[in-house]
Amino acid sequence: MQDLTSRLWFPGARWHVGDLAWGLRQHTGREHEWPTKVWRSDGEVVAWGWAELPGHLNLQAVDEHWAGEVLDWFAGITEPEGVVVSSAEPHLMRAVEKRGFVPREGPFFLQLARNLDALPEPATACHPVTDVAGRVRAHREAFYPSRVTEESYRNVQATRPYRRELDVVADVDGQTAAYCLAWLDESRKAVLIEPVGTVPDHRGRGLARDVCLAALHTAKALGAEIATVSPRGDDAYPIPARLYRSMGFTQVARTVHYGVARG
Repeated sequence: MQDLTSRLWFPGARWHVGDLAWGLRQHTGREHEWPTKVWRSDGEVVAWGWAELPGHLNLQAVDEHWAGEVLDWFAGITEPEGVVVSSAEPHLMRAVEKRGFVPREGPFFLQLARNLDALPEPATACHPVTDVAGRVRAHREAFYPSRVTEESYRNVQATRPYRRELDVVADVDGQTAAYCLAWLDESRKAVLIEPVGTVPDHRGRGLARDVCLAALHTAKALGAEIATVSPRGDDAYPIPARLYRSMGFTQVARTVHYGVARG
């Protein structure tokens, strides 16, 4: 799945290899809820599908035909409810629409990017994670309620392309107060930020910005040339997008959410 995702990646793509590492490893005990399948042609991976039961589908495919194969598989294992694709991947949009899905209103995500030239310096001292328990605690507080555990976080750390130097935290009084996990796809020289969080008691101090900048500086030193991040884009959750825009990120695409036509 990651190899195909890397081959097809561009700044507006829905998926980066880090999305798969984080998304499929952040929780334990959910494997039965997440059927996955990979399609090959002439020995090369050409598509993958990752269902989130009961009815949501994530997918990637080289073209409209193989996207259709994924959608047909999905319809055969559950009652489809929704599919999310990028506005910059029209072959996926066409395949989804041909199977009767229609765009729907609601929360969506932006795809933001920036090159790593003229990167500001963080104002706060940051460092790679050393305290996994504290890192997990901070995540659970920032994204309450969360199902991330120390066990699942160690699974994340064991999944490529995780690098501890890109798992950055800022401390307050010896405790993890903010964090940024960045994922470097070396073949694409592209780094993804996913996820970022600040413990509620420490919000409003610029810590999220600082851990992101610290991670991006490290990624640049490791060869990254471009960074991407996908915050919520709808008016109900504006603060993360505002943060990333303040760091020089600009929009290159957005997610398009499809649902089953009713009536």
